[in-house]
Amino acid sequence: MAGLEVRGAEVRFDERPVLDGLSLTVAQGEIVAVLGPSGCGKSTLLRSIVGLQPLSSGEVWLNGKDLTTSPTERRGIGFLFQNPVLYPTRDVAGNLRLGLPLNVPKHERAARIAEALKEVGLEGFEQRTVDGLSGGEGQRVALARALLAEPKALLLDEPFSALDGSLRQRLVDTVRSVLKARNLPAVHVTHDADEAKAIADRCLHMEDGRLREEGA
Repeated sequence: MAGLEVRGAEVRFDERPVLDGLSLTVAQGEIVAVLGPSGCGKSTLLRSIVGLQPLSSGEVWLNGKDLTTSPTERRGIGFLFQNPVLYPTRDVAGNLRLGLPLNVPKHERAARIAEALKEVGLEGFEQRTVDGLSGGEGQRVALARALLAEPKALLLDEPFSALDGSLRQRLVDTVRSVLKARNLPAVHVTHDADEAKAIADRCLHMEDGRLREEGA
């Protein structure tokens, strides 16, 4: 099937189950929010999907392909962290070049970067320094870089938690619009129910290492 699927995922830390037979299906173009308090395993779920956390058992599938044993860099899954991971010694364009696939010809790179910045509302920011960016601008740059890699799915680990209310809402709207335009399956982790409802098509709650539908 097209989309992202986690089947019976198990992760244990010191014999304590963090993911306990967890399953999740995200259709193509669907945004699913995963809610829960700190320490409940939300970030572990994302790390398992992208391959940063090995599963004790279970499988990860994307567009009908089993990725369970694939290395992170070959999974085709983008990851947006809580704090944007940007290199201060590079300007915005320099940071975005790191997201470009290696097969993009040199003469196309500047146009690809300009298009990505326009997509996230930062047109003309190529020569800006990282230190001169606001928190919201930094996250938009990180999003643009993730999208330049042409991911087949995107994971978001509380990327708006450090932002104030009005800026957070604007960025939520931007991210939702971009994901829908790209028709990507996405998993958005948060502890904020209002944010989850604003960005997602469906909200799930993590409890005892598994996911349940909102209201179930």
